[in-house]
Amino acid sequence: MTANSLHDNPLLDFAGLPRFDILVPGDVQPAISTLLADCRALVYRLTAKDVAATWADFAAPLADGFEKISRAWGIVVHVHSVNDVPAWREAYNQMLPEVSRFYAEIGQNLALFAKYKAIAESAESCAASEPGDAAEYARLTAAQRRIVDHEVRDFRLAGAELAEDLKPRFQEIAEQLAQLSAKFSENLLDATNAFAEMVTDEAELTGLPADARQAAREAAARDGKEGWKFTLHMPSYLPVMQYAASRRLRAAMYRASATRAAEFGPAELDNTPLIRRILELRREEAQLLGYAHFADLSLVPKMAQSVPQVLDFLRDLAIKARPFAEKDIADLRAFGRRELDLETMEAWDAAYVSEKLLQARYAFSEHEVKQYFTEERVLAGLFKVIEKLFGVCLKPDSAPLWHEDVRFFRIETPSGQLLGQFYLDLYARETKRGGAWMDEARGRRRVTAGSLAAEADGIQTPVAYLNCNFSRPLGEKEGQARPATFTHDEVITLFHETGHGLHHLLTRVDELGVAGIHGVEWDAVELPSQFMENYCWEWSVVQGMSAHIDTGAPLPQALFAKMLAAKNFLSGMQTLRQIEFSLFDLLLHSDFDPAGERSVLDLLADVRREVAVIVPPAWQRFPNSFAHIFAGGYGAGYFSYKWAEVLSADCYGAFEEAGDPFDPGTGQRFLSEILAVGGSRPAIDNFRAFRGREPQVDALLRHSGMITA
Repeated sequence: MTANSLHDNPLLDFAGLPRFDILVPGDVQPAISTLLADCRALVYRLTAKDVAATWADFAAPLADGFEKISRAWGIVVHVHSVNDVPAWREAYNQMLPEVSRFYAEIGQNLALFAKYKAIAESAESCAASEPGDAAEYARLTAAQRRIVDHEVRDFRLAGAELAEDLKPRFQEIAEQLAQLSAKFSENLLDATNAFAEMVTDEAELTGLPADARQAAREAAARDGKEGWKFTLHMPSYLPVMQYAASRRLRAAMYRASATRAAEFGPAELDNTPLIRRILELRREEAQLLGYAHFADLSLVPKMAQSVPQVLDFLRDLAIKARPFAEKDIADLRAFGRRELDLETMEAWDAAYVSEKLLQARYAFSEHEVKQYFTEERVLAGLFKVIEKLFGVCLKPDSAPLWHEDVRFFRIETPSGQLLGQFYLDLYARETKRGGAWMDEARGRRRVTAGSLAAEADGIQTPVAYLNCNFSRPLGEKEGQARPATFTHDEVITLFHETGHGLHHLLTRVDELGVAGIHGVEWDAVELPSQFMENYCWEWSVVQGMSAHIDTGAPLPQALFAKMLAAKNFLSGMQTLRQIEFSLFDLLLHSDFDPAGERSVLDLLADVRREVAVIVPPAWQRFPNSFAHIFAGGYGAGYFSYKWAEVLSADCYGAFEEAGDPFDPGTGQRFLSEILAVGGSRPAIDNFRAFRGREPQVDALLRHSGMITA
């Protein structure tokens, strides 16, 4: 398609929702270049000496101007993630260095920094160094003060106070890191797509559920081939690892997944050199700012105070989990030898043996459960939880979409006032990056008349993207279209990402910089998402959102009782696995010297010797697909999942103490003290306001089955 004219460019239209219906890759360069030029001109104007260092004269108009580039580039980033075809990849990568360079320049702009410092210091001095009022800071709202404080901090972290001769190098590092992270993600997607296992002997499908077979048959047919096609995308990969009796097939799939984007495949897709270079640049960036290593730099805007504090937290949790993990692995190995003739349980056997032991111990299978979680019933159940818990209404809505799979919804008050909207993109596609994530399309803020889209009360309502990689509906059966069905783990994932979405959508803060997820410490941002997972284990919820794909019957309570009994099946192993990832990440960004003789794999081996109870083969290349820390913003922060899980479990404990998972008073307090305030105050203050005390780890251990009531 031909690019739109600049006048009609959808990336320059901020009056409403993104125009995915007319957006083409050719729109990216002219729109982003225009917005970057506009922002630079705005900065030049606002940093003039005659512009007062006040919120109204400086900070507010700067936020207005910068939101446009943020929203437009956010659309480009989103499409690159969900429709990574060559034209969009080229358009994204063409402008990525320009955008990175702009933000690096802004972060080091001493004139901007001086304005924010003048506001921050105005309460302490009677003589303002900039035109304005010396009492400006004192007159700001709490949210505005927090934004100013964050800006001053972030300017320092962006190198604003570096010597002038060091700033170009700092900017260069920022640009290179952005490009390397994008390349890491692209390599992983391309390596994932490059592999396909074609099966022509039906005997190799023994154990596989019918829907997994059908999906593989349809995948082969789309390629014009006979047989069954299996890929490394999770809806195809996981059923093989969990159910396929063919050890050869499991081993082939596991090895392909475990060696993706590594030296075993095409050199141009090998992430190994990217990993080392990312680590080198992050360390150099931190040391330019005066920090010993990147982990110290990463913790500055987080709840956690120091690397030793986080290491102590992780290792203490590992000690508590180890006895349970050792029992888990012993049980698996014994069962494999006794029942499955597996004298040695290899890495590609673990999921298969686990599923067999689960069935033997609890008399059900995850595939059996999957038949009850049809897409529409799950969504209806999720929406009912949100409505009942927070007193809102969810309804279908319409908007331009980037793919026919995508759906769009709105959240309203009972009186019909719009609170927010969200896109829901549930199914896996070859052009969509793996995993599940929430991102923002637009944030909540108060706007001036005629500036950007706003409701009648002058509030721009937030909009979110919710993305998953679930199995799509299969073909027809007996003339009827078959709905998509989700595993219970996928249902949990959907609730998790929706929790992130609610954090963004239900905010009541009107200042964009701390509304919703903005300004929330990274190690607290998982609190709402993990909190929502608890509702997937409430019988009243599960009963209401289940309907068998063939009979329409709800999930039997007896089956749910088995699921509940198995809830903490292998929880010790799973806890140590998360700690392994967290320790590896933190040590990689602190003690590890990327220029030294030891390799990344050497460090991973050390971590596994310390905490793991199951060690993969030496040829496994887990770091090469660890996109969370190399391409997803979790570098030196993967521990946030466990850190926030302490908070989320403790918050859910308040509902347990109230005796009702939908206790109205507790629900409204959670909304008011956690979701609604966003980043307008420290996360620990949000927790204390809701819980009335400091966090305690007991609820997490209890929920994980590692201590009794």
